Amino acid sequence: MTAVILTPWDLALAGSLVVLDAGLSVALRLQLHRQIVWASLRMIVQLVAVGYLLRFVFRLNHPAATLAIVMVMALIAAREIATRPKQRFIGHAGYLLTGVSVVLATFVTAALALATAIRPTPWYDPHYAIPLAGIILGAVLNSGSITLDNLLGGLKRERMTIEAQLGLGYSFAAATTPLLRDSIRRGLLPIVNQMSAAGIITLPGIMTGQIIAGMDPVDAVKYQILLMFLLAGSSGITALSIAFLALRRLTDDRQRLRLDRLKT
Repeated sequence: MTAVILTPWDLALAGSLVVLDAGLSVALRLQLHRQIVWASLRMIVQLVAVGYLLRFVFRLNHPAATLAIVMVMALIAAREIATRPKQRFIGHAGYLLTGVSVVLATFVTAALALATAIRPTPWYDPHYAIPLAGIILGAVLNSGSITLDNLLGGLKRERMTIEAQLGLGYSFAAATTPLLRDSIRRGLLPIVNQMSAAGIITLPGIMTGQIIAGMDPVDAVKYQILLMFLLAGSSGITALSIAFLALRRLTDDRQRLRLDRLKT
């Protein structure tokens, strides 16, 4: 069995569903039709551009090019995580801590998979490294943004409680531990739900794509299990590192809560 090559006509037929959504928005006065059309056009342009870029990088097959693409993807994901919360850091501190967390989680999990399970030749083969990093970054983005948003928002809401505990002699770590745990827990919930639903409620995208491409379903399942474990690990590393680094930024040597380092 060979992969099915889609024609422009096939994509146009599928795109009619987007036109249907836009029509419903107009009919029901949802005021979403412009956003739907714009998001669809933006998606097409972005994906086509990425497709040609990856074709060039695959042909180049050089470790520097592969590393550059992965780093750009990671930095964009870090920026998204830093800017999504309602509460944000003043200056570049937010970008720095999210960048460190994203790069750490992505490279640790991707390197583990490439060195042990997948083992491409050469090890930096962009056919494997770039798609793998992209999948991991999707989980990292969700986990990191949820964790950071919950943590910063919680600090603002519970400011008086935390400062009261600090005034009673509690350390900053002790006063913020409940919020730290809750933030990390919320950051891990998406991947927990994804793993719980895989195979029963949903067929994950990678597994579905491999089956459509002709791979044996059992072999496709093995790859999906590997990827889910990688996503779980990267989500945990991201949530943990972002939460700890954010709290470290919001205190000082005197164990004070420094919300003045957040934008008002």
